[in-house]
Amino acid sequence: MVHVGLLIKRILRSQGRSVTWFATQLCCTRPNVYKIFQKENIDIHLLCHISRILNHDFFQDISESINESDKK
Repeated sequence: MVHVGLLIKRILRSQGRSVTWFATQLCCTRPNVYKIFQKENIDIHLLCHISRILNHDFFQDISESINESDKK
């Protein structure tokens, strides 16, 4: 299974975005962003919001991870 927080962190960095920018978009603090990065699981409403902010379909990533696990 995919570690959602690390995936969010990886996508954020691949886009060249800063943690400060991300925190502003989420209307939270930088420490809260770092807490998100540590989460293996995340609320779907928050993940939907993050998906919109980063213009990335994290749900697709999770689905692909599940499908890969089923093949093993």
